[in-house]
Amino acid sequence: MTKPFSQSCENNKQAILNVLTAEFSHAQQVLEIGTGSAQHAVHFAAKLPHLTWKTSDLACNHAGIYTWLDSVNLANLQRPLLLDLNQDWPIDNVDGIFTANTLHIVGWPLVKRFFQGAGKHLVSGGKLCIYGPFNYGGLFTSPSNANFDVWLKNIDSERGIRDIDAINQLANAQNLTLTADHIMPANNRLLVFVKS
Repeated sequence: MTKPFSQSCENNKQAILNVLTAEFSHAQQVLEIGTGSAQHAVHFAAKLPHLTWKTSDLACNHAGIYTWLDSVNLANLQRPLLLDLNQDWPIDNVDGIFTANTLHIVGWPLVKRFFQGAGKHLVSGGKLCIYGPFNYGGLFTSPSNANFDVWLKNIDSERGIRDIDAINQLANAQNLTLTADHIMPANNRLLVFVKS
């Protein structure tokens, strides 16, 4: 099988790593939700050898993840867990959770399930890092994000760029507090929440 490849992952991996290096400096185990092509997982695990990077995704994406994991020899990079947001997460507690470009792809009920899972499995003091586009005050941050939102909704009306206020409400209900909102390339953000 040919390795899956995402140009956006290739473009943004270093900018994301710059933030994660600081935010996960004391983490021991990080769970990635929606590993996708696994380009992020391979890059981050190689650059953050102090932590164990746990990949996860739906079963349909595991074969592609394996092609990337099999191409490197990283003891701290784990095989993908079968993780469906509709189901209980198959993990114990972790002190870090990361996800990229997922919350605008899944429907709102699954966004709620995502935060419930994060609240349940993140230890006190653990960090949740979320990369992707967000709206502020109900407004898009760029014309390209507005166009992207239309494109997403044409595929599935449940998809769409989420508003930061709605995300904060879900997070706060799980004792997750927004501590940083990093501006990222290509009109994206990297949100950091801490579990209290």
